[in-house]
Amino acid sequence: METGYQEHFFDRPDESDDALFYAEPRLVVHIDDEAIAQIGRIFQEVLPHNGIILDLMSSWRSHLPADFPKARMVGLGMNAVEMQENPDLDEYVVHDLNKDPRLPFDDESFDAVILTVSAQYFTKPVEVFRDVNRLLTPNGPLVVTFSNRMFPTKAVRIWQTCDDQQRMTLLKLYFQKAGGYKDIVAEDRSPDLGYYTDPVFLVMGRKISQGDETPHAG
Repeated sequence: METGYQEHFFDRPDESDDALFYAEPRLVVHIDDEAIAQIGRIFQEVLPHNGIILDLMSSWRSHLPADFPKARMVGLGMNAVEMQENPDLDEYVVHDLNKDPRLPFDDESFDAVILTVSAQYFTKPVEVFRDVNRLLTPNGPLVVTFSNRMFPTKAVRIWQTCDDQQRMTLLKLYFQKAGGYKDIVAEDRSPDLGYYTDPVFLVMGRKISQGDETPHAG
């Protein structure tokens, strides 16, 4: 595996067809309200206004702020019913990235890509991150957020054996191995409200544009 980890680290307890696992719609949120609000604030901070956005591993909610200005938002996920219920999406595509990590979109067709609480399910993460780079316009961000929730039977082995700090390091490695990204940052953005909330972590990189210097990690 080109991440430098052994290939079996991307095995999962349940290796049955993902289409079967995701066939039943799950119209529930997987993080608490405080974490959802924090992800919305992150999007408000880092996403370009009036751009075309791809919601990768999309479901029935994208957690985009209600008043966020966008030109268009496309969802790519595993369940059509879930995406039909998503009020942020203008269109959607059902596609299994573990079977085919190449995304069915043209080069430089999105100004930003978001991946929300789903990175743990990729069995070919470097390949996916590399193809996301192809889709992005120059300087466009790939914004990855995650928490500590998961479907354990479908999360890859390496993710389950890492703690949250190691998961941020792992995601930075995906960016670096995919290539074509600059300004890679990893931050603990968990809400600080004086009581327990689901944690929120951000790892983000921007597509290198012509004339950029050698990319670096932050």
